[in-house]
Amino acid sequence: MKYKILLFALIFMSQINAQDTIIKLWPKGKVPNQLVSNDKEIHKKEGILIISNVQEPTIEVFLPAKQNATGKAVLIFPGGGYGILAYDWEGTDIAKFLNGKGIAGIVVKYRLPSDVSQTNKQNVPLIDAQRALRMVRYHAKGFNITKDKIGIIGFSAGGHLASTLGTHFEESVYVSIDDVDTESARPDFMALGYPVISMGPMTHEGSKGNLLGNNPTQNLQDYFSNEKQVTRNTPPTFLLHATDDNAVPVENSLLFYKALKDKGVSATMHIYPKGGHGFSLALNDPYLKGWTALMYDWIVSLE
Repeated sequence: MKYKILLFALIFMSQINAQDTIIKLWPKGKVPNQLVSNDKEIHKKEGILIISNVQEPTIEVFLPAKQNATGKAVLIFPGGGYGILAYDWEGTDIAKFLNGKGIAGIVVKYRLPSDVSQTNKQNVPLIDAQRALRMVRYHAKGFNITKDKIGIIGFSAGGHLASTLGTHFEESVYVSIDDVDTESARPDFMALGYPVISMGPMTHEGSKGNLLGNNPTQNLQDYFSNEKQVTRNTPPTFLLHATDDNAVPVENSLLFYKALKDKGVSATMHIYPKGGHGFSLALNDPYLKGWTALMYDWIVSLE
């Protein structure tokens, strides 16, 4: 009888550990720029998992088997126009692909700008992005990750957030609260899928409106136009876009590529003639689906 109880306990504990992949970014009561409100986080499955009104930002960690692990990790920022998160389509599905290549995939459930539950809402996604990168670096040993092999990928508005992190990682956008915040927020490499980059004429108006509001100042637009924020310390970048993208014009990637080139930052860009917007892994397109292999080869080339 005692043996059965012990066996049950061991099985129960192993199940807890196997499922314990979601980590809160902030201690309770210490979430920066958070206001007390009646807002509730919403999860809906509509073909894909849609998350909106994020109240408790997290990272969800997907690790490859230890024998397959390369030591590399990629934080993943799903898109959704800064209004929702396409959480599995541009998040967990990407993490699982990376795991198959021996790379840790870490999905960031970041807060979406809100006038109700936040102050200075335009800074909130970047606050969570910086904290997420620092947290992964802080826990790198436990995740079997090499500290200087941590990259990021973002899609659409998530691509804007990723490029914001890649160009604003040194910005002090929140007050340090613990040892996690002693880590660098600089990504070691950056991949951007059909990203919103600019807050200028080539922007995605929905993303711009959700992030900056209806009448942002020119200074605010310039600050979040990431083609204007590239420096020589911006991480090496992989860009992916389709020419026929009618939601986020391909010029966003072109502008960023030119800015990287002008600053001497290593950049790779793949522009497809067709694909539209929001194609994720593009598994049903025999040509477009090859982008994941190209990105993997690029990540390997950085060694």
